[in-house]
Amino acid sequence: MSNWLAQIWALTVYNVRTIPQRKGAAVAAAVGIAGVVAVFVGVLSIAEGFRAAMAVTGPADIAMVLRSGADSEMTSGLGREQVRLIADAPGVARTAEGPLTSAELFVIINLVKRSTGTDVNVPLRGVTQGIAVRGDVKIVEGRAFEPGRNEVIAGRGAAREFAGLEVGSRMEVGQSEWTVVGIFAGGGGSAESEIWTDAAVLQPAFHRGDSYQSVYARLTTPEAFEQFKDSLTTNPQLQVKVLRQGEYLAEQSSMLIEFISGIGVFVATMMALGALFGALNTMYSAVAARAREIATLRALGFGSAAIILSVMLESVVLALLGGGVGAAAAYWAFNGFEAATMNWQTFSQVAFAFAVTPPLLAAAIVWAVGIGVFGGLFPAIRAARLPVAMALRE
Repeated sequence: MSNWLAQIWALTVYNVRTIPQRKGAAVAAAVGIAGVVAVFVGVLSIAEGFRAAMAVTGPADIAMVLRSGADSEMTSGLGREQVRLIADAPGVARTAEGPLTSAELFVIINLVKRSTGTDVNVPLRGVTQGIAVRGDVKIVEGRAFEPGRNEVIAGRGAAREFAGLEVGSRMEVGQSEWTVVGIFAGGGGSAESEIWTDAAVLQPAFHRGDSYQSVYARLTTPEAFEQFKDSLTTNPQLQVKVLRQGEYLAEQSSMLIEFISGIGVFVATMMALGALFGALNTMYSAVAARAREIATLRALGFGSAAIILSVMLESVVLALLGGGVGAAAAYWAFNGFEAATMNWQTFSQVAFAFAVTPPLLAAAIVWAVGIGVFGGLFPAIRAARLPVAMALRE
C-alpha cells in the first residue's frame, strides 16, 4: 500500500511540475472553470441575498394575522371590529396605552428606479403602531411621521433604490402629496424596501373606509404564539389565519428564490459542459504529449491505477486553481452589490444586497472539483491503457 501511495505521490508531483510546459492549454482550462464558478456564484448570490432580506424576521415574539384564505396582505381584508377582537386576544403584550398591535394597509405605488429610470411598483404601508410593535425598526435619518399628516418615512433600501425619497422631498400619490420626513432601518429585512405612513391618512387616500389588510401583534413571549393563534382561529366571530412573521416572509419569497436558484444552476451547468470539454482537451493533450514518458514509467513498474489517479489529480489541481480564482473574483464583484427586484408574490420591488456566503463558495469549489474529476477521468484511463511498446516507438 505504501509503495502504491508513493507512486501516486511521485507521479502527481511530476505531472504538476510539468504544467508550465503546457501552460497555454492549462490556462485555457483553468480560465474556463473560473468562468463557470464566477457565474455560478454570481447568479446564486442573488437568490442568497434575496433569501437573506426576506429571512430577517425581527423579534420572535411578532405574530401576523390575515383573513382566512389570503395568501398575501394584498388579498387580505379585516374590518375594524375584527381588528379590535385581535387586539383583545390573550397573549398580546400591553402597555399603559393599550395592546401592542398594529392594524395595517398594504398598497402599491409607482416610483422611478434610480438604476434604470423606469417606473416600478413600490409598497406603501399604512401602520397604526408599526414602529412600536416591530421593535427592530429604527429611524436613522430625519424623524418619524406625525399621525394625521401626509408624511411618510422610507426604508433605507427603498431610499437607496428609488428616486424622490430623500428626506424633505415630496412625492405625489394619487391626488395627494406626501412629504418624506425620515429614513428607517429594519434590521436589513424586507421592511426596508417599503414606505410607511399613518394608516388613518392612507385609508381615505385609497378609499379603503375603515378596513385594514393585516394586523401585527407583539406577544408577551414567543411561547404565547400558540395561545394567541388558538384564541383567534377558534373564535366564531373571526375567519383568520395566524402566522409567525418569519413564516409569512418565507412563503412570500419562495417562488422567486426557487426560480433564481434554478436559473443559476441551469446556466452554470451549461457553462460547466463547455469547461468540461476544455478540461478533457487539456488532459488528452497532456497525455498525448507525454505518451513516451508514461510508457517508460509503466515499463519501470508504475501501476496503471497510480497513473490514472495521478492524471486525475493533475486535472483536479487545475480545477482548484481555476475555481479559486473564479470564487475570489465573484466575491469581489458581487458580495454586497445592492439591487432591487420584483417579488412576484406581492408584485412589488424588494431591495436587497447580493450575498456570497461561505456555503455558496464551498458549493462552487465542489462544482469545480467535479469538472476536474470528470475532465481527467477518460484521459487518465487512456494513459493507463496506452500500449507500452507502441508508445516507446513514438
